[in-house]
Amino acid sequence: MKIRTVLIQGVAAAAIIAAGALPAAAAKCVKAGGQGTGITPEIAKTMSTIALANAITNMGAKASGKISTTCETTAFVVSTCTSYQRACK
Repeated sequence: MKIRTVLIQGVAAAAIIAAGALPAAAAKCVKAGGQGTGITPEIAKTMSTIALANAITNMGAKASGKISTTCETTAFVVSTCTSYQRACK
């Protein structure tokens, strides 16, 4: 009888833990990104934010939060920028 009680309590605890995990999984958020290249950093940044917007639209998600962009210029005087933003379905 005691073992049965412990098993029932274990199953109940597992059910509570699983129920707590469901709301977090329901949001399905990802870190979306887009990359752009241009002759100037401004053009590259614009291209990367456009690519980011296209990526979020194509996955059927909504943008959430602010856009984070990093840029670098190569030896060939070409700038490449990458933009990231959180996107949730």
